[in-house]
Amino acid sequence: MASKTAQKRLLLLMPTTTYRAEPFLEAAQRLGLDVIVGSDRCHRLADYWHIPLALKFRDPDRAVLDIIRSAQEQPVHAIVPVDDRTTVIAARASAALGLPHNSAEAADAARNKRRMRELVTAAGVRCPAFAVVESRDEARLAASRVAYPCVLKPLLLSASRGVIRADTPDEFVAAFDRIQRILFHSPDLPSSPDPDSTRILVEQFIPGREVAVEGLLTGGRLRVLAVFDKPDPLDGPFFEETIYVTPSRLPQSVQDAIIACTSQAARAIGLSEGPVHAELRVNETGPWIIEVAGRSIGGLCSRTLRFGLGITLEELILRHAFGLEVDHLQRQGEASGVMMIPVPATGILKGVEGVANAKAVPGIEDVQITAKPGQMLVPLPEGASYPGFIFARGKTPGFVEKALRRAHRRLRFDIVPQLPVAGGG
Repeated sequence: MASKTAQKRLLLLMPTTTYRAEPFLEAAQRLGLDVIVGSDRCHRLADYWHIPLALKFRDPDRAVLDIIRSAQEQPVHAIVPVDDRTTVIAARASAALGLPHNSAEAADAARNKRRMRELVTAAGVRCPAFAVVESRDEARLAASRVAYPCVLKPLLLSASRGVIRADTPDEFVAAFDRIQRILFHSPDLPSSPDPDSTRILVEQFIPGREVAVEGLLTGGRLRVLAVFDKPDPLDGPFFEETIYVTPSRLPQSVQDAIIACTSQAARAIGLSEGPVHAELRVNETGPWIIEVAGRSIGGLCSRTLRFGLGITLEELILRHAFGLEVDHLQRQGEASGVMMIPVPATGILKGVEGVANAKAVPGIEDVQITAKPGQMLVPLPEGASYPGFIFARGKTPGFVEKALRRAHRRLRFDIVPQLPVAGGG
């Protein structure tokens, strides 16, 4: 494997706060790749943190120029982004360097909820009816006209941050005010002026089950890697995701409709290369597109997927980026799942008890507590991270789901109540 990629250099774009660094770096090592890590650690600390290329992700124009300058001295053969913030930078830099890539317009549309919905609606793909509001006066007017229930969400944030359901005009205005406070304090938005940084999407609430699709695009063709069920109801008022289980237990005809809807949405947006992660709602009328992202599944959730003889999702993505064969690598047959552990309360984490007992539950592969003692924990909609992850594997999706729930019940979080900074996560 390494011989096929000898002398090949990879640029990984990843925030210093990402969970994905280790899996991608391990995958690159297995493939024998020379790796440059482009990250948002400041230049003063770049050498200390062993990051060869310090980039300002909040200034995409500068980040792209810095990548181009770096590539003149250290040519790269592929650029892989690992989160939403880096997808547009990767697309623009890849275009400038003549590397395979999604168009910058497609990458931007996949990150911008307004633009994504405009494109999929124009293509006839089913998605919620929506509008955009910017000011409190607009919010008050919209609150008197919108059909309830509805959902308000920021245009440029991810991971359910700032997503709030409203059932009345008063709840609508309160949700708008709360999201504006979150946006004001968010470090994830571009530093350059962007009207969509402060605009808020209002969309029809779609009842039904929620699912996720993990896929890989090659020349616009979607290869589905997994369809995940989300067995917990996601009805609001906030939308904290918890359990993902694959394979889906939905009828094959429903899964086929989900896959077709995802493929049509990706095509409408213009995505053509690399990983895609889609979120959909499914009810008696069929599947509805909620989100389509031009990157792989977040957090540590990729650990649920294995291909061929133990190949990880990250290795599959890197193989694709370097033009290596991936079509013959099928997902391993056992059911698998992950629980993104919900934040139990706002406050300072002192410690977690019961991890060993949780790991002892049959079917549990691992329990990873990623939050550190002394860390501030903040639930959604303000929060931006989970305190940890539980992984399970077994013969059936039902067995996996039960194992995850049993393990979670054995955990005890010792949290000192404390108010977070206003709007912060």
